[in-house]
Amino acid sequence: MPGRAQRRDAQILRQRLKCNIVRTSHYPQSRHFLDACDELGLLVLEEIPGWQHIGDEAWKQISIDNVRRMIRRDWNHPSIILWGVRINESKDDHDFYTRTNAVAHQLDPTRQTGGIRYFQESEFLEDVFTMNDFGFPLKPPNHSRYLNTEFVGHTYPTKTIDQVERLTEHTLRHARIHDQLASNPQYAGGIGWCAFDYNTHGNFGSGDRICYHGVTDIFREPKPAAGFYRSQCDPAEEVVLEPAFHWARGDASVGFSNAVVCSNCDHIKFFIDDKLVAEVDPDRKQFAHLQYPPFVLELRELFHKWGDLRLDGYIQGKQVISKRLSGTGVDAKFMLLPDDAELIADGADSTRIVLRVTDEFGAVRPFANDAIKFELDGPAEIIGDNPFSLIGGTGAVWIRAQERPGKIRLKAIHPQLGTQQAEIEIVASPEETV
Repeated sequence: MPGRAQRRDAQILRQRLKCNIVRTSHYPQSRHFLDACDELGLLVLEEIPGWQHIGDEAWKQISIDNVRRMIRRDWNHPSIILWGVRINESKDDHDFYTRTNAVAHQLDPTRQTGGIRYFQESEFLEDVFTMNDFGFPLKPPNHSRYLNTEFVGHTYPTKTIDQVERLTEHTLRHARIHDQLASNPQYAGGIGWCAFDYNTHGNFGSGDRICYHGVTDIFREPKPAAGFYRSQCDPAEEVVLEPAFHWARGDASVGFSNAVVCSNCDHIKFFIDDKLVAEVDPDRKQFAHLQYPPFVLELRELFHKWGDLRLDGYIQGKQVISKRLSGTGVDAKFMLLPDDAELIADGADSTRIVLRVTDEFGAVRPFANDAIKFELDGPAEIIGDNPFSLIGGTGAVWIRAQERPGKIRLKAIHPQLGTQQAEIEIVASPEETV
């Protein structure tokens, strides 16, 4: 994908998910992505290409050269704080990793090195002990500089169309890990696996060559677990109120029980059909070390009748946010949401167009799977399926500009909810400076 799409990923991580560090697993990322990290204040652990396999001496020489090329290309990015100089999840190799560390320190004596491993008994040759730990509770740190670099991920793959119990548990697993990381200052932090679902090969993933390990789907649309990350920001930056469920009384195996809400408010009121049914404070018993713990409410006995849910969030006694979820069970709105209104006519520039089916209040309808048909007019092409079948009530295609300016009009036709249209201006490519 071109520069604009690469930058968008960094923006989603920093501005939508409120993350403050990203790991470029398992290879150096686009320079456009790193430029955006510099500008947005998103710290970076960048690592050399590879996954588990270590080859012969000729292979190792190429990997050592990868360290050189990575650092020479990217050393001037202030966002980078760690060079990853091991092959991800590989076995120990004393001579090989002594050389990769030496090259990194020679080229850049100002930054620390790390190396992603999967076992604590691994030889510690780097400056920071970087460790994938998918268990819970996490293993206690065994070094003074200890950074957890993967958790949850493939041990609990979660789809946007999963039942509410799995979506909620997925959210809570991320919250539990961060609570433990915050409980001990010897943990240098944690980097979850992973931000976005991704394509894979036939002997991994969920049988469709996709790994559903992300807190967003493959189109960068959020799952409930994304709401946990978003809720950990200061309310002065953004007030966040994100239910970790869709509003359906009979989707859980024992009826609707725990309602989990991720928020940086300090009090939430629950209303059903505008009748107050409960008031809840953050669950500091289960999440004693989080600055903004999730809210957990046992709803089982609180239904006076089924209806619309309203959540009102309060900070220091003042209502600061409100969110509604419909109880009608009806797909009400079809939305077409372009990330950008303008592209450059260079034959590569691209932008995402998000598709959503929502209730009347704007909450995604998770079982909407309608086929959306597109009609495109103007100097551009669609990257993606046409027609496109929604997945979990949402999805996206990309629009790629051609090499001539003009206006494009994208019509998206929903079989029941009508047509939405987006207009994007394709502007002349600026002259290149040599």
